[in-house]
Amino acid sequence: MRQDTKNLKLRGGHWHYDRRVPTRYAAYDDRGRVRVSLKTTSLDTARERRDALMAADDLFWASMAGIDGEAAGAEGVQRQRRVAALRYKSAGQRALARGFTYVPAADLAEAAELHELIERARIVERKDAGSKSASERHEAEALLGGASPPPILISEALEIYCTEIAADEQMGKSENQKRLWRKSKNRGVQYLVNLIGDKPILSITRQDAQAFYNWWRERLTEKPGRQALKANTANRDLGTVRKLFAEYCRYIGEEERPNPFRNLHFKDRFKGDVPPFEDDWVRSKILAPGVFDGLNEQAWHIAYALIETGCRPGEIANLMKEDIVLDHEVPHIRIRPKRNREIKSAASIREIPLVGISLAAMEKFPSGFDHYRDKPDLLSATLMKAFKVRKLFPTPAHKIYSFRHSFEKRMLEAGIDHDLRLTLMGHTNNRPAYGDGGSLTYRRDELLKIVHPIRANIHA
Repeated sequence: MRQDTKNLKLRGGHWHYDRRVPTRYAAYDDRGRVRVSLKTTSLDTARERRDALMAADDLFWASMAGIDGEAAGAEGVQRQRRVAALRYKSAGQRALARGFTYVPAADLAEAAELHELIERARIVERKDAGSKSASERHEAEALLGGASPPPILISEALEIYCTEIAADEQMGKSENQKRLWRKSKNRGVQYLVNLIGDKPILSITRQDAQAFYNWWRERLTEKPGRQALKANTANRDLGTVRKLFAEYCRYIGEEERPNPFRNLHFKDRFKGDVPPFEDDWVRSKILAPGVFDGLNEQAWHIAYALIETGCRPGEIANLMKEDIVLDHEVPHIRIRPKRNREIKSAASIREIPLVGISLAAMEKFPSGFDHYRDKPDLLSATLMKAFKVRKLFPTPAHKIYSFRHSFEKRMLEAGIDHDLRLTLMGHTNNRPAYGDGGSLTYRRDELLKIVHPIRANIHA
């Protein structure tokens, strides 16, 4: 088998890299032939260094060719980025071929040993910078750390944020919770990219940020045939890109860089809470016999479980068998975090007695609701459609969350203790904690004050 000696020459017992500059790159590289001592008598070592130099030259020529021609806008940004990436990779390969690791100049000055700095400088030709050819300048870049890494695009910064910067935010989330968390980040960033292009994140200007703000302002304006979006939707996306910029700058050590999205926020002048269901409506409409015929049984029993517990829909849907305690003097459910699923807050951890229709629903499904477990989108879509088709919403403002608001209102009107109301709702209580919030028996007896009567012919 022939030995691989392409672009290798043996002179005086030492191997040299010897390669002709391709004709198409002659305008960018005046060396004609590239001749570099590889400082080794070993063919294997020479091949490794030859391969690194060939890769470095290929990248260098491609980067020089990429500079030619003017391009504006997104095309120009992409071209500059490609050139920077090629030069950076080429510098790494060239340093490797010379027996060094590429190190940025600032780090090199701080961390390198004196003898290494001297050796790097010795290899670089001692000419005035202005008289160096492009190839010589590139050699200096490689050995003295002068090549800049390619700029990080907005989309790349988002990936870094999701996988590195905010990795701790995803700990304890289920796979579906992670998906929804990332989906909310992707949405706001994609809107921005669609508007200003996928430019380097550090090149976002105040004008770019104001353009994004104005784009959202237009969408918040009601027009004939188009309903205006809500201010909190716009603020959520503005908050996403503002936080991305701030956290990325902190990540790279530029905390003082002004945030172009600072102080851009919409006042929600028409903010309205989700209204509660009135008692008469629940008893005459929602608890009417047969109203949920044809609906998935688990879905309607989740709705029943919401009525007398005040839980969030996801809290009921994600109950496990061990969270549903029916063989107890006071049947109850336990809302608590799981190993692979977080809950809203520490205050959300609680035990809620089961009474009325909610007790009947949980007795029907003592192992929980596997069809909707960790599927909030499916549950929400199913219940919203079922309630709209059956005309179970008194107004367009009512939602499934209206059950939770009804529960809180009923407790207030019944004079139930404020601290107990906070405990059962899973709300944060800023008062010092005394005791455990009352026994399950006490909690059950208080809830019996507000329980809806169940008709004899309702099939829970």
